[in-house]
Amino acid sequence: MKRKLTYVFIGIIVCSTIGFLSSVVTQSSVNDWYMTLNKPSFNPPNWIFAPVWSVLYVMMGVSVGWVWAKGFHHKWVKTGLYHFGFQLLLNGLWSIVFFGLKQPFYALLIIIALLIVLILTFKWFRVVSKIGAYLLIPYILWVCFATALNFKIWELN
Repeated sequence: MKRKLTYVFIGIIVCSTIGFLSSVVTQSSVNDWYMTLNKPSFNPPNWIFAPVWSVLYVMMGVSVGWVWAKGFHHKWVKTGLYHFGFQLLLNGLWSIVFFGLKQPFYALLIIIALLIVLILTFKWFRVVSKIGAYLLIPYILWVCFATALNFKIWELN
């Protein structure tokens, strides 16, 4: 149990760090460029994003730690963790492209890739740990919503 908690703690730190770095890029544009964009009717208020992402990054950290604790020597664990790492990089890249570079179309391509890799991550995590996989479901749903939002923002602008 101590090993599992250690991996969960490391997972939360890594995911939260990516979240923090993404928020730094986001803040550079959210109060100026993003405000000028046409947005769909289902666009949530800006204040909702930080708490939702904070919870999601913690859940992602618990999920990856739970899977990692099964043993990196196991090929399914490695496969799941590689997919998780790749989706986490895409997650951070999306913020850089959407908010940093102000490119909604290219961000849309990235978030579609993120969604695909995230679903594959869920698949591999489920092989190793159902709990680890199910902790990703809110994140998958949020990324589906964010993909639709990204598409509509690109379409409207």
